[in-house]
Amino acid sequence: MNMIFLGAPGAGKGTQAEVVCKELNIPAISTGNMLREAVKNGTAAGLAAKDYMDKGELVPDEVVIGILKDRIARDDAKNGFILDGFPRTVAQAEALEKMGVRIDKVIEIDVPDDAITARMSGRRVCEGCGNSYHIKFKPTKVEGICDACGAKVVQRIDDKPETVQARLKTYHEKTAPLKDYYLSRGKLVTVQGQNEIAETSRLTLAAIKG
Repeated sequence: MNMIFLGAPGAGKGTQAEVVCKELNIPAISTGNMLREAVKNGTAAGLAAKDYMDKGELVPDEVVIGILKDRIARDDAKNGFILDGFPRTVAQAEALEKMGVRIDKVIEIDVPDDAITARMSGRRVCEGCGNSYHIKFKPTKVEGICDACGAKVVQRIDDKPETVQARLKTYHEKTAPLKDYYLSRGKLVTVQGQNEIAETSRLTLAAIKG
């Protein structure tokens, strides 16, 4: 089964993609990783992408999709794949369709904005060893101090409420319209994200198999 996973930043779609990959033994294809690999391997499409990347320009959709078609032609994707991070816009979804990439199901992990903001803005990361915590769900034993190494734990800029809200605004403007696009094609299935990751995983697998 060929799938796309959608979800706002912080909704946990990447985690769910990993769970489904292991369960179904299919690859999750990240656009960024795929581009870097194609450039490293020196494929024709990878060299075309490198020209744009070296200039600091966005790689055109047709080049990205060309690399994607090369990637999904590999043996590990013969039983299906998950696209994580592409398409991001309706225009990219249309380009994907025009180039003959078949998508069977689109899974949306839906979590309310206020829950995402609370989840992400509560995260803390150790400056020393990189361990991650959450002020509500996984607090440190001593406030502000890493349990493992005793270094200071801090809030990353990406996790500040104003940054999270700006990313959510961009998602709703540019990526959320994909829901209507795939809904009109009978391919969208929405999974309500739960507080427990394992419960979201159970619902996601049920939606795929259902």
